[in-house]
Amino acid sequence: MKTLQFNIPVIQGQSITVQEDISESFYPHLHRHQEAQLMWITKGRGVLLVDETLHSFKENDIFFIGANQAHVFKSVSEDKASDAARSISIFFDPAGRLKQLFMLGEFEPLEQFLKQDRRGFKIPKMDFEVVSKRIMLLKQSEKIDKMMHFFYLLRTLSQISKRTDSLCPEPMEAAVCSIGKNNRIEKVCHYINTHFKHGLTLESVAESAHLSPQAFCRYFKKHCGITLVGYLNRIRINEVCSQLGKDHLHLENISFIAYSCGFNSITNFNRVFKQIIGCTPKEYILRYDQRYTENTIVSYV
Repeated sequence: MKTLQFNIPVIQGQSITVQEDISESFYPHLHRHQEAQLMWITKGRGVLLVDETLHSFKENDIFFIGANQAHVFKSVSEDKASDAARSISIFFDPAGRLKQLFMLGEFEPLEQFLKQDRRGFKIPKMDFEVVSKRIMLLKQSEKIDKMMHFFYLLRTLSQISKRTDSLCPEPMEAAVCSIGKNNRIEKVCHYINTHFKHGLTLESVAESAHLSPQAFCRYFKKHCGITLVGYLNRIRINEVCSQLGKDHLHLENISFIAYSCGFNSITNFNRVFKQIIGCTPKEYILRYDQRYTENTIVSYV
């Protein structure tokens, strides 16, 4: 079976990607990506194929997949509901922007963990509660708090890995290709990340990839596991959250920020924001203000 080189939709300026997927089935193509992945199956069941080794999976199973490890989660459920397959994944590139941090002496145990556990492992049931809680803390945090929760999660995984078996008994094959600066999908993502605040259209993005709109839709979904609209929504909402954090005292600026980040309809913006973040923009600001006030009080105590 041919392994597809996959490109994780990375938001500019972030070293860690937290992605929640809800669909009829899990991504169906055998693929690899340069990022390591921690995947929590929150709904669904099926078979995991990883480097030619099969494992069954079900709801509340959590797997660590090594960087460049070929894998695919195959759904076997007959349920065709729009939310039959749900998962939360954390992606990070050990050889990317985080590499310099892992080289610090204090992080040597984590560096060793990432080097030794490139073949992945499954989180034991006894550790589900602690790992799932750390995933949720990371998912709900931002900026430096997000990075701190990430390192705590890695430390937990490092400890767990010492008493688990690898997903593959044999050493996995070396990655035969990696995404480089000349790769088409990387160029497309760079183009989108550079122009997402403007009026991007399917036609203009497809033209940047020298593909027809129809061919581009298939190509982008296959290589990124998400539609162009879904990708745009995620990076725009991330930018909105960043701007709201800087301007958290001014509720009246929400519409201005939404428009400046590429949304052309406040109704659509509110719907997308709640779908991705889980609350309305105003609720988000109130929560941010509360956290900001609490942190300020603590800093002066």
